[in-house]
Amino acid sequence: MAKFSFEQQPKLRLLSDQDIEKIHEKALHILENTGVKFYAREALEILEENGVNVDYDEKIARFPSQLVNDAVKKVPETLKLYDREGENFVDLGGDRVHFDPGSAAIKFMESDGKTVRKAVSDDLVKISRVNNEMDNIELQSSSVVLYDIPAEIGDCYRLYIMLKNSSKPILTGGFSIEGITNMREMLAAIAGGYDELKEKPRSIFDICPSPPLKWTEISSHNIIDCARFGLPIETISMPMMGAASPATISGSILLHTAETLSGIVLAQSVNTGTPVVYGGAPVNFDMRMGTSPLSAVEATMIAAGYAQMGKYYGMPTHTYACLSDSKVIDAQAGLETGISGIIAQLAGINVISGPGILEFVGCMSLEKLVIDNDICGIALRLNRGISCSEDALAADLIAELGPGKDYLATEHTIRWFKKESYFPTDIINRQARSNWENDGNTTAFERAQKQVKEILARNQSETLAGKRRDDLDQVMKNIMEKHDISNLPQGPV
Repeated sequence: MAKFSFEQQPKLRLLSDQDIEKIHEKALHILENTGVKFYAREALEILEENGVNVDYDEKIARFPSQLVNDAVKKVPETLKLYDREGENFVDLGGDRVHFDPGSAAIKFMESDGKTVRKAVSDDLVKISRVNNEMDNIELQSSSVVLYDIPAEIGDCYRLYIMLKNSSKPILTGGFSIEGITNMREMLAAIAGGYDELKEKPRSIFDICPSPPLKWTEISSHNIIDCARFGLPIETISMPMMGAASPATISGSILLHTAETLSGIVLAQSVNTGTPVVYGGAPVNFDMRMGTSPLSAVEATMIAAGYAQMGKYYGMPTHTYACLSDSKVIDAQAGLETGISGIIAQLAGINVISGPGILEFVGCMSLEKLVIDNDICGIALRLNRGISCSEDALAADLIAELGPGKDYLATEHTIRWFKKESYFPTDIINRQARSNWENDGNTTAFERAQKQVKEILARNQSETLAGKRRDDLDQVMKNIMEKHDISNLPQGPV
């Protein structure tokens, strides 16, 4: 993707070329004149050394426009992310779309579809195992916050569990200043060393500014550490219309742009060429209810708009979508998940985080994750578009068969029907009513319950084994010893 170019704009365009240029210019003006607050002195010192104007008393950094533009040019245009074995990479960039479960939910829904409780480490084991078998969800994520684990190691222990139970590339993030260093040690143990990890990254690290226009001590140090280590960063600016950002969609996109660009400058100041995914978690603010729905169409419109900015800057993009704010798996859950997921897909967003999520990114459900896998499959089929090749158009076949003939037994149909259509899993029922009744007239939720149970009952074929398991366990043991922790629910033993 070219830098500062409109060549890679997506199918769904909510901003004109002129709108994009205007937002960019106004973001530069805000960065140069208003500035952004960085609570970490080290971040301010790094920025000042690289030409940023710093007010240490106010902890404000003001960015010369040319310096911002130069930092954008240094960010790689695509990012290859590898699985645990160092194979089967996903290529983030262009209009290629990939899904991963929503992250950082504090609650877990039991399989009855009603009972909700605080999430614990065994829940993440199950999420990792179930998601590992979802064909349309290529990435893994640290889906829940673990309440049975000491908070000081919660970030690295989530990664530990995922690495042991899933082979997919991972989206994760730090809760602490030392978290990135600890997680790098784990990933290096899996990859075979620091150089191997840098060459084939297995994980992206989410790092969030605090709207409006602030980077905390932890987030600042997380950017610095990721950049120093050459680890991919995914910035997660979180505009909240009317509360933490302007009440307008365009104003929220502008604030998102300024926050994200400031983090990019810090990353590139530490290490030129640090991979950055231009991400976010936009929400609406429902003034009636006092809630912050991520599935609101306005929130997804913010995402589609800032994705256009990310593509203008020539970077991979991310958002939270394909999720619901419903409290149960019902019609609302389906329509919100489907609509937000399709909008994000049409916007060409490369990483869409959200499958499995309910209740304002507060709750994770395995059954919803299984159902959402088919929503992702439908979105991915739409993303492939329509082929108008000579063979696909089948003009010669139409002329040959003429009026009144059928196409069922033709070689063309045999060749095309599997690759042209998306065939959903058993979660989506397309039987005739009589056959459906004979098979037990189950609902989509009941079929999802059955699939989850079957997956969890199977042998853990993707469980990490051998030397790499032992090396990973040793890293975790070292962290436990440092924090005087004797045992943890999922090991190591």
